[in-house]
Amino acid sequence: MLSYHVKESNCVSVSVGGHVDHVHLLVGLTRTITIAQLVEKLKTETSKWAKKVDGGTPLFTWQAGYGAFSVSHSLRNTVDEYIRNQAKHHTQTSFQVEYRRLCEKHGIEIDEQYVWH
Repeated sequence: MLSYHVKESNCVSVSVGGHVDHVHLLVGLTRTITIAQLVEKLKTETSKWAKKVDGGTPLFTWQAGYGAFSVSHSLRNTVDEYIRNQAKHHTQTSFQVEYRRLCEKHGIEIDEQYVWH
């Protein structure tokens, strides 16, 4: 589902994965769309799907925010492997702890009152 909408936006879907409370995408962004536009489209289309699919929930919503990080092409395989191993990874570390560490590692300040809503 996500890969389809990434490709529909003329971007390249390299890797898609996640866990129960989040999703990771490794995307080659086209020059004609911003990250914000792509995320908005993905959230809109997948929300529609989650509400009407058999077994879905009519109350599904994404949180308001998102995180986006650029990745060197030389790290593509490392990031892809990381995304594909989310279930295993999150047996040891929660998403919130992981996100805080990632932001701290790269000098990104986050405001906890806004990040998780």
